[in-house]
Amino acid sequence: MNVSRRNFLKGAASGAAGTALAGGVLVGGARADADAAAAATAASGQVTEPSYPFHGARQAGILTPDPAAKQPFTCVAAFDSMADSQAGLTDLMRELTGRARFLTSGGAPPDLGVGQPPSDSDVLGPSVPADGLTVTLSVGSTLFDDRYGLADSKPLNLTPMRVFPNDSLEPAWLAGDLLLQLCANHPDTIHHAIRDITKHTRGGMALRWKMEGYNSPPRPSGTSRNLLGFKDGTANPTGTTATSLIWVDDPAEPAWARGGSYQVVRLIRMLVEFWDRVSINEQENMFGRRRDSGAPLDGTSEFDTPDYAADPQGTVIPLDAHIRLANPRTKATADQRIIRRSYNYDLGVDENGNLQAGHVFIAYQQDIRRQFETIQERLVNEPLVDYVQPFGGGYFFVLPGVRDAADWYGRTLLA
Repeated sequence: MNVSRRNFLKGAASGAAGTALAGGVLVGGARADADAAAAATAASGQVTEPSYPFHGARQAGILTPDPAAKQPFTCVAAFDSMADSQAGLTDLMRELTGRARFLTSGGAPPDLGVGQPPSDSDVLGPSVPADGLTVTLSVGSTLFDDRYGLADSKPLNLTPMRVFPNDSLEPAWLAGDLLLQLCANHPDTIHHAIRDITKHTRGGMALRWKMEGYNSPPRPSGTSRNLLGFKDGTANPTGTTATSLIWVDDPAEPAWARGGSYQVVRLIRMLVEFWDRVSINEQENMFGRRRDSGAPLDGTSEFDTPDYAADPQGTVIPLDAHIRLANPRTKATADQRIIRRSYNYDLGVDENGNLQAGHVFIAYQQDIRRQFETIQERLVNEPLVDYVQPFGGGYFFVLPGVRDAADWYGRTLLA
């Protein structure tokens, strides 16, 4: 190869994300790719639901009836709680519940009269459509410090996000007391929702960092592609296998936490300009899949199961290929699998003139240590690390669902 990987990385790593300025302000902010993805999704006929139920034992926005047909747009936004007491935190949770309940159901905002600021931004018109919006609320480990008397109620495995070799983490993009994951069928619905929520919770929580993402439609079919051009999430568990890997049911966990889920968010920059200079053979060997079809290198179609037992020396699928390390497909590693709900992002250009794009990795599991961290340990120093730079995110715990109109986020934790 004529391009020096390390020299390229040295330039790109001048601020790994190229985005963390004073106060967390973003450089760039391009939306052209997101708008194009919205048009392409509509043209492709990809099925999107008009609405998802808000009430239930578990929150929406983790599993959809068809995991491959998750809403095309997302926003993950981390907040610091500004509540001065547990009672204040309870009020915040009640307000968040009310806003999420309204926004995910849709309807006409109240008319407050001509002498008052309008109750709604009208970004979506005079009547708010549900537009497939889901609002998923999680809590970070910092919420369980000494501010609210919740230390004894912290989920067993909820900690600050572990720093792995090859990470380039930036404090401005890390952690948070609360995390909102918004998913919807159109980007203006996402904008409207985060704007509405921050308006109604001002004083209760302060925005720490925010990242918007989009999900590409299948091209030409099957699973969506990431910005390295490869299908992403082909091996995502589905059905009863998925549910058996997500929901916390350990009797050692606090009683309130059962039915929730551990969430990992990783903001990962992809060095796409450098990647585009790599031969297709090397790219496919790093992933272990064909770029065009998504098939494993020993198969012919995307959903073929790779046969590692027939290739013990890695002659066909290299031993350090991403799919082989991430999911060895052994009986011993079967319960380490995670449910991914990831998106692409594009922030324009960084201060060095490089494209600033990548991946919003979102994963759910029963146990971060057993699942995500064990997988990540196998991926340390894989060949792909020269082309990706994790720079932000965190570990969070998804609260159990809001069961009915009288319930609210975190009731069993705070009541």
